[in-house]
Amino acid sequence: MNSDSGLQVLAELESAFQLRTVQYFVTRRPWLDLYGVNIKPAAPFGSARIIPYVDPALIHRILPDELLLEVFLRLNPYDLGRAACVCRKWRCTLRNPVFWRNACLKTWQLSGVVENYKLLQSKYESSWRKMWLLRPRVRTDGLYVSRNTYIRSGIREWNVTNPVHLVCYFRYMRFYPSGRFLYRNCPQVVKDVVKCMNFHASKEDRVFSGHYSLTDDRVEAAFLYPKPRTLWKVSLRVRGSTIGANNRMDLLSLVTSRVNNDGVIGPEEDVLGATEGLQEDEISRTSHKRGLAPFTFIPFEEVETSILNLPVEKMDYYCPG
Repeated sequence: MNSDSGLQVLAELESAFQLRTVQYFVTRRPWLDLYGVNIKPAAPFGSARIIPYVDPALIHRILPDELLLEVFLRLNPYDLGRAACVCRKWRCTLRNPVFWRNACLKTWQLSGVVENYKLLQSKYESSWRKMWLLRPRVRTDGLYVSRNTYIRSGIREWNVTNPVHLVCYFRYMRFYPSGRFLYRNCPQVVKDVVKCMNFHASKEDRVFSGHYSLTDDRVEAAFLYPKPRTLWKVSLRVRGSTIGANNRMDLLSLVTSRVNNDGVIGPEEDVLGATEGLQEDEISRTSHKRGLAPFTFIPFEEVETSILNLPVEKMDYYCPG
């Protein structure tokens, strides 16, 4: 009797122990506590020597941290964002504010160092990286392109009563951090125009140079046509399809007006800052209401693969309206 009761007690204890064990591993799962924890190799038992941590990546073992920092300092901010997605070490390294401070001071150099520091502390919590992501800016690593179309009447043919032709043309703008910009209006696609969008373009390319200013998200730009002397002024609003992209510009207004010869030095004059000194002809002043299509930004590295290089009929399929 005693032996039977003892066996029964042992069986109950064993079943209870098994039940507690199953519940412990099913509910708690202690190995999940190790996720996200960086565990360094432990020293051998009985040894006071500490084994240094060795990065398994070959590039990190060959390339010192000092050289890696020098490489990152020579990259533009957009390449830094791509490099931060490579590995954890690069992401932590690129948290260094020195990279984003240089990018911000170069991008908003027209505001001045003192004004940039004031905005940094008042609006962006002293974070250069947050300032780079949230503050509106004009991108300088590509072209802003606006596609426009209009219908032009053609020559009357035998079988067509009212023939019409769809004309497609583009507005191109390239901005520089110094406050200068280039403008061209032509029917050529972006891969043909990008070659001449520089200050060394010939007169046949009809690339015009002007000045612009950026206030919050508003861009005011102007340049002077040489012949006939016409002042071209435009107002734009910068926005982005995602946070920090700044890859869109809405064309708010476009005004052209004839300018008298008095007070005008030449096409290289800062017409944006000296607009008040120019004598505009109010009769010839024209405010353009049509053709105010928004601008889309295309980086130089994506020029060859842009859909704006397609023929007009295929372009309408990809970009309706």
